[in-house]
Amino acid sequence: MRIGIIIIFHDNEVEIDANHCIQCLKHANKLEICLVDNNSMDNTQEVLKEIKEECHNISLVNIKKFKSDAAAVRAGARFMINNFDLNHLGYVSVNSLNKEIFGLNNMIKALQENQARITDHCVSNSSLQKTNRTIFQNIFPVMDCFEKVVE
Repeated sequence: MRIGIIIIFHDNEVEIDANHCIQCLKHANKLEICLVDNNSMDNTQEVLKEIKEECHNISLVNIKKFKSDAAAVRAGARFMINNFDLNHLGYVSVNSLNKEIFGLNNMIKALQENQARITDHCVSNSSLQKTNRTIFQNIFPVMDCFEKVVE
């Protein structure tokens, strides 16, 4: 089973270490990752394109007019639902990360290192959820998952 992760970016060019992201995400084989550029005014989209070109499990969605984080997550979720057969979707907004405690590089590394445990966590929690929920209700915040799986 593969899990989809939606990562929302908005003007984060300076924070993105493309080489680090590529090295970590190439090894995140159990995850399908959707990078959503929420109308960045800097070169965020170009950096995300570079990452996408190097990694087989990365998709890129570009939102041309700035949206709220919730709307950007829905756009990423629609793309993932239409293009992949995923049972679980998680999301994180880079701008909501506490950069002093858990910045983008640490989050990307944690995705790669904990993908099996994240999958196990999603499977165990799915048995507790109602079976008739819509896909948008089943999207989990990635940071909540890290609090439970990262040591």
